Amino acid sequence: MFQRKECLKKAKRIVVKVGSAVLTTSAGLNLAVMENLTIEIAFLRRLGHEIILVSSGAVAAGRRKLELSAPVLSLREKQAAAAIGQSSLIRFYEKFFEQQDINVAQVLLTHDDFAHRDRYLNIRNTMSTLISWNILPVINENDTVSVKELRFGDNDTMGAMVANLIDADGFICLTDVDCLYTGNPCTNPEARPVHIVPEVDEKVEAMAGNICSSNLGTGGMRSKIVAAKMVAAQGGFSFIGSGREPKILQKLFAGKEVGTFFLPCREKMQSRKHWIAYTLRPKGSLVLDSGACRALTEQGRSLLPSGIVEVNGDFRVGDPVQCLNKQKTVIANGLVNYSAPEIEKIKGMQSSEIENYIGYKDSDEVIHRDNMVLLTNNNGVSTQ
Repeated sequence: MFQRKECLKKAKRIVVKVGSAVLTTSAGLNLAVMENLTIEIAFLRRLGHEIILVSSGAVAAGRRKLELSAPVLSLREKQAAAAIGQSSLIRFYEKFFEQQDINVAQVLLTHDDFAHRDRYLNIRNTMSTLISWNILPVINENDTVSVKELRFGDNDTMGAMVANLIDADGFICLTDVDCLYTGNPCTNPEARPVHIVPEVDEKVEAMAGNICSSNLGTGGMRSKIVAAKMVAAQGGFSFIGSGREPKILQKLFAGKEVGTFFLPCREKMQSRKHWIAYTLRPKGSLVLDSGACRALTEQGRSLLPSGIVEVNGDFRVGDPVQCLNKQKTVIANGLVNYSAPEIEKIKGMQSSEIENYIGYKDSDEVIHRDNMVLLTNNNGVSTQ
């Protein structure tokens, strides 16, 4: 409990994410919940916290407004529903936040905005400027233009990525469940709430299914736990709680035992390595022999071509790839210095032989350790 109080007390910048299951009803947007949310955020700002709001709800709001009854919408229908729903979403946010003397700015993002380093930094600069102007950014995925390759998958992931982008101290996820449980509370009377998670390990990840189903949300508890792990690696705390519970954030900051609080990792990962580990999507994989695996995980070495036994995928120089052991377990993510066809030619060879096989040699390493992040079993990612 003491650690939780210390995290909340020291937190300057916080990302608040609210899901569509909280914001919408069968009749459309839940305006009472939206208004309460703005009051809660205004409360945090009065305490001196800088707040960034990540809000789902555009597609769900559009579905209700158009009375689309089909259980599954096509991509084109989702994009159209998002375009209609997003305008309603931001209009009501502007209305309710104006009542709290807070000005808002709408920011729509895709995963591709984070995957390119220059765009990533541009977003960071824009967000910093808005915050310095005392403007509240309201962020959502740009569903209208997103396709499979550009999507985050869920706004829990996007919220965690935003938190790490702007060096937030905490990530608050408001959803339609009150907390993490040891069992499914809908079917298991012995299930107990979990209010503090020191670190996200396999036992905690196994609790992801211990919730009652949600009709409108896309992330589920698993994506929220993954998001908490992402934020923890960057040195931030996370909180999962009910977005429909009155004064939930006031209760949290008053020290009440509500929701589930995830403590930050003791060692903070470097920003660029966090970007490699959690933001970039691998374009392929390299299978390594046991010697190379030991060199990476035990000795902190770079990956040389001699340790590669198999190349999978079609990737170019600078693309992110996964490094696997022979059991196909991922042990690292990194940026390659050579393309897939080139690595296919030099795998198993000594670095001194690279030029003989592909006609040039820009680097002795296939992946330099500065561009590599080791994956571990205890908390997801090492800080090396």
